[in-house]
Amino acid sequence: MNDFAGNEEMLQDFLQEAGDLLSDVDNKLVDLEKDPGDKKLLNDIFRNFHTIKGGAGFLNATEMVKLCHLTENLFDKLRNEELTMTPVIMDAIFAATGVVRDMFGSLAHFTQPAPADSSLIATLTAVVSGEAVAPAPTQAPAPQPAPSGGPDWAVLHQSVSGAPALEAPAPAAASRAEAAAKREPAHEPAKAAPRRDGEKPPVEKETTIRIDTARLDQVLNLSGEIGLTKNRLNCLRNNVLQGKTDQHTLRDLDEAVNELDLLVGVLQNAVMKTRMQPVGRLFQKYPRMARDLARQLGKDLELEITGEETELDKTMIEELSDPLVHLIRNAVDHGIETPEERIAAGKPEKSIVRLSAIQAGDHIVIEISDDGRGMNAAVLRRKALEKKIVDEETLNNMDEQQSLGIIFMPGFSTKDQISNVSGRGVGMDVVKTNIQKLNGRIEISSVQGQGSTFSIYLPLTLAILPVLIVRVGDQSFAVPLAMVREIIPIKPEDVQSVSGRATMVVRDEVLPVRALAEMIGWPQDTPPTYGVLMKSGSKSFILAVSNFVGREDVVIKPLKGIKPKGVAGATLSGDGSIVLILDMAELLSGESATKSSLFTQSIKKQEAGLAAA
Repeated sequence: MNDFAGNEEMLQDFLQEAGDLLSDVDNKLVDLEKDPGDKKLLNDIFRNFHTIKGGAGFLNATEMVKLCHLTENLFDKLRNEELTMTPVIMDAIFAATGVVRDMFGSLAHFTQPAPADSSLIATLTAVVSGEAVAPAPTQAPAPQPAPSGGPDWAVLHQSVSGAPALEAPAPAAASRAEAAAKREPAHEPAKAAPRRDGEKPPVEKETTIRIDTARLDQVLNLSGEIGLTKNRLNCLRNNVLQGKTDQHTLRDLDEAVNELDLLVGVLQNAVMKTRMQPVGRLFQKYPRMARDLARQLGKDLELEITGEETELDKTMIEELSDPLVHLIRNAVDHGIETPEERIAAGKPEKSIVRLSAIQAGDHIVIEISDDGRGMNAAVLRRKALEKKIVDEETLNNMDEQQSLGIIFMPGFSTKDQISNVSGRGVGMDVVKTNIQKLNGRIEISSVQGQGSTFSIYLPLTLAILPVLIVRVGDQSFAVPLAMVREIIPIKPEDVQSVSGRATMVVRDEVLPVRALAEMIGWPQDTPPTYGVLMKSGSKSFILAVSNFVGREDVVIKPLKGIKPKGVAGATLSGDGSIVLILDMAELLSGESATKSSLFTQSIKKQEAGLAAA
């Protein structure tokens, strides 16, 4: 049922703005917990709650208005020094913001939110009136099994609603769910209700974007200039068709084409910037998450955030949300120690987890680092062998960096017991997969006893991809320019065989030579004449090709109905021919350790010459 028929646009505007305000409240609450007497923070939080309450009133969200009003009264007493902040009051405030966020979820499904738990309302009312309130437990008690004669409520819910069996609620939400069940035993969550015909589906992702008007003005001005240049080109075209091909006309035509090329390039950059958003909008939800998880695990930490103003494509920001959640949870759960362990190791009791973003050239680098226990490569190898994720021969050939990368393998976990936080071995695998989908890469550096750093390298946008165009025979291929280091000629006498693989020595470094024709199964009779020195992660290699064309910025078009292995998509070159864009990570992951037959003949000739000498 849609309780907001005719007001969907107003609802979406409210959810976007109120969601940002509530995230700001959560972050300021984390700061307020460190400095309870900060009047500025109290005033800012009070104003945000007041704004959220006003927007909820326009939408007739009565239950949200009641909760916000009660919490607003609490902050009013705190800022007027009628109350003093205590851990009990802070826990009540965090519980209230959590319920408000749950109410946003109901609104997103076009349903008026249910009343807040009576226990929470009673706690907030008692705090506002100055009554003593018992401290809330830091962790919910373990759920007790149902009596032998009673029904299994999870199975009952599944059979009645057709929804998947309910999982055990998280500790922070268990008490709220239990209280709600006691108050309204027949009430089901809004999202479990079936959607009727004609009713709008729930909004999965934001489809709107906030753009600075100055950027739109720039796009408008450029569009006008392009229109003038188009008119000039049409005029010159008519002159040429009428036979006017004197030097002056041709020079004017050349100038107009160059001007159009320049304007289109500037317009392209301007349009790309309209998609750029500061990553601070993504980062702002993590301090609260890290704080709650640390309290649940009995740890003391501070999440430091820098580089919030760094801009990234909006689509990439949305896709980064889950990987960063996994990495921060991993740092809190696996990385940092308990206060007792840190004191025993001679470290400060409070641990630091840092989340930063910075633009480096045409890439964005996002880092998540901690000052915790670090990782032991030997332990990771042993765990991988115990879980039969990697065989012993492969492990023996792994260096330090490759051993740290074991944590990204499906099914790998250092935890022997599965908890509601970790232990299933799926989180880090998802992180790497999602980062690769964004044409990015992730690297790990770790020092045992000092901490770990996860570095994510991403292109500025997915819309435009800088590539190097290379050729195999007459076919053009594009490789990501971010992986290219240099182009070198390949001479038959420079190719050597090492353990049955073709290699070359570049500045005293022995690098494997991988023929692109063989990697994609493309026929080629003559050995390649050029090599593209590339770096993927911590590995460097030479990609052997017939020739190269040059650098281009291309728009990736997916190949509908077909997905060749190692091909990310396609684009068109200036002459109208199709250029296949290669997915180097997929090509490298599927490459077998066979000899390179394209170089076999030249290597054998060299070996025969040496034997004859």
